[in-house]
Amino acid sequence: MEVVTVSPKFQVVIPRSVRRSLGLKPGQKVQVVQYENRIELIPVVPVKKTRGFLRGIDTHIHRENDRV
Repeated sequence: MEVVTVSPKFQVVIPRSVRRSLGLKPGQKVQVVQYENRIELIPVVPVKKTRGFLRGIDTHIHRENDRV
């Protein structure tokens, strides 16, 4: 677990180990989510990069006879 300090301008620096493990790049967008008493930063992934990530997933679902 990493600890960071909030600057007088309310800025924080994401630790190098976290940046490397998530593959964050300068200028990349992150989504800020407040959940109860914590803040989460979620990297925004471009739509083009998500293409094909569900390849091979089983899309067959069992339906009731009246829903077919």
